[in-house]
Amino acid sequence: MPNSSFFNEFVLLAFTGTRELQLLHSSLFLGIYLAALLGNGLIITAVACNHHLHTPMYFFLLNLSLLDLGIISTTVPKSMANSLRNTRAISYSGCATQVFFFVFFLLAEYSLLTVMAYDRYVAICRPLHYGTFMDSRACVKMAAAAWASGLLCALLHTGNTFSIPLCQGNTVDQFFCEIPQILKLSCSDSYLREVGLLVVSDSLGFGCFIFIVLSYVQIFTAVLRIPSEQGRHKAFSMCLPHLAVVSLFISTGMFAYLKPPSISSPALNLVVAVLYSVVPPTMNPLIYSMRNKELQDALRKLVQRVQCQHQ
Repeated sequence: MPNSSFFNEFVLLAFTGTRELQLLHSSLFLGIYLAALLGNGLIITAVACNHHLHTPMYFFLLNLSLLDLGIISTTVPKSMANSLRNTRAISYSGCATQVFFFVFFLLAEYSLLTVMAYDRYVAICRPLHYGTFMDSRACVKMAAAAWASGLLCALLHTGNTFSIPLCQGNTVDQFFCEIPQILKLSCSDSYLREVGLLVVSDSLGFGCFIFIVLSYVQIFTAVLRIPSEQGRHKAFSMCLPHLAVVSLFISTGMFAYLKPPSISSPALNLVVAVLYSVVPPTMNPLIYSMRNKELQDALRKLVQRVQCQHQ
């Protein structure tokens, strides 16, 4: 049976075969990519440069923006380049690299969102102990654990996936290299080890999901007990952006991987992949800055400072 090592490249799924539409797709992806770079870059710069934002919540937000940049930079530039060059190829090493970084950034972000839920829980349900539980050392350790968990999973999944013999050709039914699509190319029964690893990862992911849900049940219970309307509004303003980001991240990911096979098609898979790999990294900066006055003020000062330097 032919092994995957005999493949020099993989063939990705194209959005369209028409040259004009390929250029349109490349232009749209460029606009989305630049918006993600601008939004996340502004948040990173604002948090790093504003001492008033050197708090646990904004420290985790800075890490989230870094991970969002990583996710979208792993898939979108290659797709744009292929459309411009009218090709569908990606090298074997490029495919492995794409799988590694996509899994790394995606799972690290999910772990970080779980940590951020804990941060909101402590801030609202245990405010008197917030300084103890969420000191700078604890925050750095939790963020490092989120990045390390993504790194470990990426190493395991990438090594496992690309050690499996491939017998079904080298055409990947997705616009980037994705583990489930690569497993479809594997020989009979040879993919079971990776499926087992995916089951373990999904179980841990489900544990994180339950933790987030339970955290927000207690958060909303505590918020509804706050006597003043202003206090409730402030608490909701702290939590709703994170809850919106978590909902967008989990809902798009669950639909991508848990949708019924009966409705699966190459066109739908492309759309769903865009929803969970491109939309959240682009929308997250907008969601977080929409109702956050501190962040809005920091961004306004940053923009004014840049304008003054150019005048």
